[in-house]
Amino acid sequence: MKYVITGATGHLGRQITRQLAQRVAPEEMTLGVHTPSKATEFVQQGMTVLPLDYRDVTSLVASLRQADVAIYVPSKSHDSFSRVSEFENIVTAAEQAQVKHLLVMGFIADQVNNPFDLSAFYGYVPRRLVASTLDYTVVRNALYADPLVPYLPELIARGNVIYPMGDASLSFISLAESAAAFAQLAVTPTLWRQPIYTLTQERSYTMPALAEVLSAVSDAKIGYAPVTLSQFAALYNEGNEGHMLASMYAGGAQGLLATVSPDFRQIMGRPAQSLPDFLSATLAK
Repeated sequence: MKYVITGATGHLGRQITRQLAQRVAPEEMTLGVHTPSKATEFVQQGMTVLPLDYRDVTSLVASLRQADVAIYVPSKSHDSFSRVSEFENIVTAAEQAQVKHLLVMGFIADQVNNPFDLSAFYGYVPRRLVASTLDYTVVRNALYADPLVPYLPELIARGNVIYPMGDASLSFISLAESAAAFAQLAVTPTLWRQPIYTLTQERSYTMPALAEVLSAVSDAKIGYAPVTLSQFAALYNEGNEGHMLASMYAGGAQGLLATVSPDFRQIMGRPAQSLPDFLSATLAK
């Protein structure tokens, strides 16, 4: 078997690579990466590392050629047009390379009425795949729980969760759990009969409920006092991400980030780790 992972040195891609290496021989794994020097640990394990540029179909075809399973993790960009252009190259290259099965990272903010800056891309992905010749599975992630850990000191200092969410709730999954599900899907063809999976924990959290969890794991009093969308965008505009992040919570305030799904349990045979357990375990490290 030949397994190919694109974006294998990113946050999710690196964890998928490590999870897949627990299930298949490293010699069966090819990693397409923008900067091969960042994949030294994987070369040392016996994996093949190839340079890959999402803007260059030729490099994509070279990495994906004759893959039994290819896993596509999108690059980090802040607008749907860039990602759709990138994805068009992926689809073209995967068809030319005769990829047998393509796993694609999605996100729960893909609804047609979602104001999130990237919802157009995430909504485009399954529609484009249906029109392709590819055999595929879309794996929709909930919000990553991991950023809550480095964010916690700021929330303690503020004394409040400030997400502009109103009464709506958020659903989470950790990077590690997402990566484990990707790897399990990659090696379990019987699961490919279902074209779309959604990875979430067993429940979602309103902002007061999230504040209670964060208070419990930090042993600090954290409440809920939302800022406005424009204030949130201004507060977190490092790398010009402010509008994109605020637009995501605008969708969240409409209840569009509250999805809870049994799919993780279906894939892994167990429930996803709960948010309190994830935070407690991560903070204890």
